[in-house]
Amino acid sequence: MQTEVTRALPLLDADGHLTQAGWARHPHWSYQRNAIRAGRWRIKEWDYYSVLSGDGRFGLTLTLADLGYLGLGAICFLDFEKRQYHQVDTLLPFPMGGVGLGADSDAGSVELHTKALTLRLEYSAGQRRLAFAAPTLHNAQGQCGLQGEIVLEQPASLESINIATSWAENRRAFYYNRKINCMPAQGSFRIGSDSYTLDPGRDFGALDWGRGNWTYKNRWFWGSASGWLDGHALGWNIGYGFSDRSPASENTLFWDGVAHKLAEVTFHYNPRNYLEPWRFSSSDGRFEMQFAPLLDRKSHTHLGLIRSEQHQVFGHYSGTLVLDNGQRLEVPRLLGFAEDVLNWW
Repeated sequence: MQTEVTRALPLLDADGHLTQAGWARHPHWSYQRNAIRAGRWRIKEWDYYSVLSGDGRFGLTLTLADLGYLGLGAICFLDFEKRQYHQVDTLLPFPMGGVGLGADSDAGSVELHTKALTLRLEYSAGQRRLAFAAPTLHNAQGQCGLQGEIVLEQPASLESINIATSWAENRRAFYYNRKINCMPAQGSFRIGSDSYTLDPGRDFGALDWGRGNWTYKNRWFWGSASGWLDGHALGWNIGYGFSDRSPASENTLFWDGVAHKLAEVTFHYNPRNYLEPWRFSSSDGRFEMQFAPLLDRKSHTHLGLIRSEQHQVFGHYSGTLVLDNGQRLEVPRLLGFAEDVLNWW
């Protein structure tokens, strides 16, 4: 039985345990880094944005992360027409919270400036403003230098999926996460002489805001999409694979800004070839999807005790969805991603 949390409460008690595990339509838990009962190297914090064009031509992802013994900033341009991606990133040794990621997913700003890139992520008055630059990032034509600014609209009525779960083997280890889909995107960016403009009537952005005290080795599966269906804003967030999810899953549909909670969703794919078609099934029969990959944004990191194997696969979903009221939706084609990530961190 999934537990919905509907009131404001502290995330952790005096002993560093979750006050209440579960899910919510809004970020009711109050996160305080100094309440975590663990070494600073065990705390993982990140803000991750993805912006995908509704016409399926391009995308952009921005990442700021503080993993305790390693900080990360990354900008990735996705060219779906050429099925290529181009990324610039920078690593920061032992930030231990020094990246400055905030405690509130609806307030504040954070920025990073290095020789490789500049990122500024700011929230105010129902908008998320993303400013970014990477002087060495290039596109398929070899043109260099990316710079731009994107604004994501986040009306107060827009629901999100928020979960707080812990690990059965260590109840002080926890994961607090917020995912927001279907934020209309406007703005533009340029790579060399090529410019890309976002239309809020067509293009959407999404946020993955994560804070937690993690165990060392974990694998997760995550999928997300946002788009339009017959004049309605449609999106979803699906995932599983780590922590004790018996109080809550993150599997949720979004229809015109309202969350429709799903049960368990399973990813079916070939781990030897991530570009083969995927399939998704749900225990309640409300999420039955096919997925046709376009490109695999993959990375392999081996830094002593820190290791990561990541495959974020972008492509088109198609299939059937069922809302809370029993309404059945037929999705012919919607751009999104699905990923398989294994971390030792």
